[in-house]
Formats: sequence, C-alpha cells, structure tokens
Amino acid sequence: MASFAQQIRGWVKPLTPDQKQTVIDEITPMASPGFDYFLLVVLSCSIATLGLITDSPAVIIGAMLLAPLMSPIVGFGLGSLTGDFNLLRNALSALLRGAVLAILLAALMTLVNNHLPFVSMQDLPHEVLARTRPTPIDLMIALAGGIAAAYAMTQPNLSAALPGVAIATALMPPLCTIGIGIATGNGSVAGGAVLLFLTNAVTIAFASMLVFFLRGFTSGIQLHHHNTIPRSLLLSAIPTVLLLIPLSYYSIQFFSDATENRLVDSVVNDEIVQWGGADLTGMEINRDGNTLDIILTVQTNTTIRYEQVIALQKVIVDAINQPVSLKVNQIFAEQLDPLIPPTPTATPTRTYTPTPGPSPTATHTALPSPTPTATRTPLPTATATASPTATPAQAQIVVPALPAIQIYQSPGGPVIGALRSRQEVRVLYGETTYQGLVWVEIIDGDGRIGWIPEIYLHPVTLTPTRTLPATRTPSPTATALTAQPSLSPSPSASPTP
Repeated sequence: MASFAQQIRGWVKPLTPDQKQTVIDEITPMASPGFDYFLLVVLSCSIATLGLITDSPAVIIGAMLLAPLMSPIVGFGLGSLTGDFNLLRNALSALLRGAVLAILLAALMTLVNNHLPFVSMQDLPHEVLARTRPTPIDLMIALAGGIAAAYAMTQPNLSAALPGVAIATALMPPLCTIGIGIATGNGSVAGGAVLLFLTNAVTIAFASMLVFFLRGFTSGIQLHHHNTIPRSLLLSAIPTVLLLIPLSYYSIQFFSDATENRLVDSVVNDEIVQWGGADLTGMEINRDGNTLDIILTVQTNTTIRYEQVIALQKVIVDAINQPVSLKVNQIFAEQLDPLIPPTPTATPTRTYTPTPGPSPTATHTALPSPTPTATRTPLPTATATASPTATPAQAQIVVPALPAIQIYQSPGGPVIGALRSRQEVRVLYGETTYQGLVWVEIIDGDGRIGWIPEIYLHPVTLTPTRTLPATRTPSPTATALTAQPSLSPSPSASPTP
C-alpha cells in the first residue's frame, strides 16, 4: 500500500508549504458557518424547492450553482486529514445546520403550496422521484465530483471547473426532496433522498481527503512519513464502501420495478386499444407488499363496462404473476375534428294549424283570355313550433374566500380544474350526496364536465325572448279558365264567388 501511494505521488506534484497554507486559508472561511453561508442556503433551497415542485430542471440547476454545501464537505475532508479540529468542527457544524435549515424550509414551502395550491401535487413531479432512487452510479459521480472539486481548490487556474462540479454532485436538491417527502407524508421519498445525500456527502469527503493527501497535506505526527497512508483516510473509506450495499440493493430493486412497470404498461395499452374510443391518459403504480396497486385514468366517449375492467385485471395478473388491485377512472370526452362538422340534430317539430273556412269547392270563371291555364291554390304554410325540452340550468360560482373552487372528476375524486368567483357554468342532471354535502354535475366554459358542492352555486335566471314565426304570403297569379279545387283549406284565400 505504501509503495502504491508513493507511485501515485510520483504522478501528482505535491504543493509547497506556502501553497498549502494558501489553500488552508482559502478553504477555512468558506467552510465556516456565517451570514453569507446561511443566506446562500436559504436562497438556493428556495430555488431548488420551487424547481422540484414545478418539475423544472433549469431552475434546479440554478439552485445547484448557488448552493454553498460543497465547501463544508471539502473542509471536513481537509480537517480530518490534517488534524485541524477547529476546521473540522466548523465544517461539520456548517454542514449539519445548513442541511437542517434546507429541509425545514423545503417542508414549509411545500405545506404552503398544499394549502394555497399554486402547483397541484396530486402526483409527485419527475424531478422529485428522480432523487429518491440512488444507485452505485450516483456514488461514482460523487467520487469523481469530489476529486475534481478538491483538485480545483488546490489549483487556482482550475477554479472555473467548480460550477460544473456543483451541478454534477447535486447536494441541495436531495435535501429539498427530504423536506417535500416530510411535508407530503411520503416516507419512501424522504428515505431515498436521505440515502442520496449521505452518498454524495460521504463520498465527496473521502475523495477530497484522497486528493489532499496526494497533494502533500498530512497531519503533524506524519510530517516525517509522507509515504504512509493516514489512518483518517482509511477510516473515511469504510463508510464509502459500506454505502455500496444499500445502493446496490436499491439499484436491483429499481431495475426489477422498472421492468415490471414496462410490462404492465405494455399490457394495459394493448388491452385498452381493443376497447375502442378509449385512450390511456395516466397510470399510477404503487406497491403494497406483494400486491400491485394500479390506478388508470382513461379518456373515453363511451361508458366502460365492469366486465372490461375485470378482464383487464386478469390479463395483468397473468402477465406479472402476482396479485393486482386495479382501479379505472374514466373521463368522458368527445373528439371534434374541424374537417368533419358535427351532424345537426333537429329539435323543433312541425305542426299544421288549419284556418277555419268553407269546404273546398271547384269554381269556374270565364275570362276573355283564350289561353286556359291551370293553377293550384297555395298550400298552407308550415309553421315551426319548438317542442319543450329539458335544458341545463345556468348558474354562477360564488367563492367566499381563497382558495378557488376546484372541479372534481367525481365527488371526492381527482381534481380536473379550477373555477374563479362569478364564473358562469351550466348545471347538468347529476346530483348526489357525499360527506354530508350535496354535489351537482356541471360543465364550464372550457367544456370540462365535473362535480362541485352545490353550496358554491348561485342560480342565474335567464329572460326568455319570444320570436314570432314567419308566414309566407302567396304571390298573385292569373286566374285560370278552369280552376282546380285546393287540396286543403287555404289559410289566406277564400273561394271566388
């Protein structure tokens, strides 16, 4: 081991005592907790939490660049190697206090968002879930990032590489994910993020100690044994290696779950295509012991039968060979194509109203005209009279206070939209009671059909407008020499005497 360390040191040029002191003087204030440090923690945590909630990678990258957590970890590695207990204590205090502050702030921001929903948290964003399943690859990334960060701090001309290292190691987003998991009561999210943060922190500390040792930093008792590997470096390698055990387990479990999810997705899509007029818009898969809980959201223009859901569940069970709990949420929708106009449906009915008059008789009138012309008395005019049909009632939303009223797919079901105060909607025919409240089915101006409590509706009375039917008046024609009798009583002409 000593010969290997000596060979490595032959490749990496050690620093001079003055250069070592310059590095120590530069890292010591950066690793100590102060106002600037905690201000950057608050700002970077706020940006990272908002980026995670809105599922925005660009915002999260900005938080990584601003986060100051890399300096305490590197300072912890330097203090452990050199035996500087003051630097070691300050760096550890800064890291722990900054981590706790970030977790609490992220949890508070998530709770505020849940009570005043600026962003819906029905489903956890992808950026949050991506930081709950660490793998050995994350350990290798942290190892390379820690080496790059420590080496850049010992080489002033390489300081420009530090922003890239901060992005690669990603220390602040896992802490914010822990806070989001605590605020939402999701233990698996918080636990996975804790493991990811510990993996990054421990590995970066070990990597920085390795670099500082190769650059000639040693403790006071080892000044005359430069080729001996310090005990602190060996001790720091132990937790790094031990982290491979849970990371490997998570990696194998994640690979197994991902394979199973892909199989379920393929089976579900193949079956729903055969239903006709149905599209899969969402699928949520949860694991409860040996049972797979699947919640599907299907958009359809026809009602899905119970037998179809039972058949789909059986196909999934046969494919993965384990118990499955299946729920299907159906959303009724009609697809409109601008190139294919809808077929008009006639609602008015035609009624004939005869005008009382004498019975039809044939009349003969002699005129000087030698040309006989036969003409038919005009038929009665058909008047369109609309038959009474049930029309959805018009209503207006009444919101007493924030937050805005939400539209639910079903009473107590998922949220599909929001309504503002004084917005007009149409009340449809569905009505039910759920948790002591009367819920009614409505449709808003955007065509979304859902359910809301009836107490938030104020009826709107529409003033009917009466339109007089148009009556056609026959044009005057020349009387024939021999007039034919009318086929029905004329509403506007009487027989010629």
